[in-house]
Amino acid sequence: MKKKLIRSTSEHFEKILQKTPDYIFLSPGRINIIGEHIDYNDGFVMPAAINKYICFAVSKNEDSRCMLIAKDLNETYEFDLKDELKPVDKMWANYILGVLHHLKNKGSIMGGFDVVFSSTIPMGAGLSSSAALECGIGYAMNALFDLGLTKEEIALIGQKAEHTFAGVNCGIMDQFASVFGKKNSVIKLDCTTLEYKYYKADFKKYSLLLLDSNVKHTHLTSGYNVRRQEVELGLAIIKQHFPEVRTFRNCTENMVLELKDVLGETVFRRCQFVVKEIQRVLDAAEALSNSDFKTLGRLMSETHQGLSKDYEVSCDEIDFLVDAVSSEKSVLGARMMGGGFGGCSINLIEKGAENELIERVSKQYRDAFGIQLKPYKIKISKGTTLYKE
Repeated sequence: MKKKLIRSTSEHFEKILQKTPDYIFLSPGRINIIGEHIDYNDGFVMPAAINKYICFAVSKNEDSRCMLIAKDLNETYEFDLKDELKPVDKMWANYILGVLHHLKNKGSIMGGFDVVFSSTIPMGAGLSSSAALECGIGYAMNALFDLGLTKEEIALIGQKAEHTFAGVNCGIMDQFASVFGKKNSVIKLDCTTLEYKYYKADFKKYSLLLLDSNVKHTHLTSGYNVRRQEVELGLAIIKQHFPEVRTFRNCTENMVLELKDVLGETVFRRCQFVVKEIQRVLDAAEALSNSDFKTLGRLMSETHQGLSKDYEVSCDEIDFLVDAVSSEKSVLGARMMGGGFGGCSINLIEKGAENELIERVSKQYRDAFGIQLKPYKIKISKGTTLYKE
């Protein structure tokens, strides 16, 4: 699959541009085992890069003109790097333009280039194709123009691009996972300090299975930004009553319960979810260290209930997929993954039980919603890399 992606991207580059690329990069999508919607709430998250990639074939050209070729979309966008870069109506181009804009602001000296990219990361499945696009182009610029950027700088510039050119006020998790991913390891990331620790992700007789609902409800961005406002308001109220609280990390469940009436029903539930989820990540890290997969699965399922009932970022289709496996002996845990309102469920399942489960749940899902499910068996892979033959 990976080799096929690299070959088809390179061949497309040669066909369109009549030259061979200087470099090939692979930038992965990501999953998040646990720790949802707390990367912007000073929490910890547990992401991992996966074996689904955007492949970039890239080379310098002789002037300041740039050509971006999205092979899968059959679309091209051209611009001059000397011009002021602004968001355009092609959303995919904005992720790249945003990175270039922030590199220019940083004083990075770049010239014109041509890039063709193609992807095996399913769009809209909550696997962070946007972060892979941002980090891949950051890596490409770093190599082409010898910018001397660190991995951390590339991740932070990707995040900034998402904020300013795509209008999504995301946390750092997606870009960090895309850059720092390590084969067969999950990352426990402190989203405040960017300190991180790898945990071995040897699931022994279990594997990770994604079930893509094939729906993406349009209120993802608006819902996401509203949740951020709600928890920021909640934290401000908590700080007024408990001056020792700096972030949700040193806020306890009892504090939130005590302020239930002051916070109001909605903001209370949002804050309660955040405080509980921060603790669940710490518990999950311990469970992984001890190869205690039953506890890990239970925590994943608890996260889903919180996301669905308290944070209200799930949807009927994803709730259905999680409920459909809840009584399966072969499934230790399942939850919604990503920003919400569609996308995938992530399932911790016994190896060998996947195909039977996929068949049964696909039929139930099709009967209930008239939608074809897409299953993805995934492996944990390394982060963005220069491909060497």
